[in-house]
Amino acid sequence: MAILKSQEIRKMKADERLKQLDDLTAELLRERALIAAGGAPENPGKSGELRRTIARIHTIANEEKRKQA
Repeated sequence: MAILKSQEIRKMKADERLKQLDDLTAELLRERALIAAGGAPENPGKSGELRRTIARIHTIANEEKRKQA
């Protein structure tokens, strides 16, 4: 899964963002399961990037909620 920048996230529609959030969350879950099982991840920094991207999506969604209110 590609890491998304803020500009790319802002261009997405709300439903696209939710789908992307679900995909990223599932991927992070798989990464954490691999690590918990004792396996070595292919890219050790990937889980951190996934967490940051998920946080970006949440932040932008909250900003848009506040604009509407």
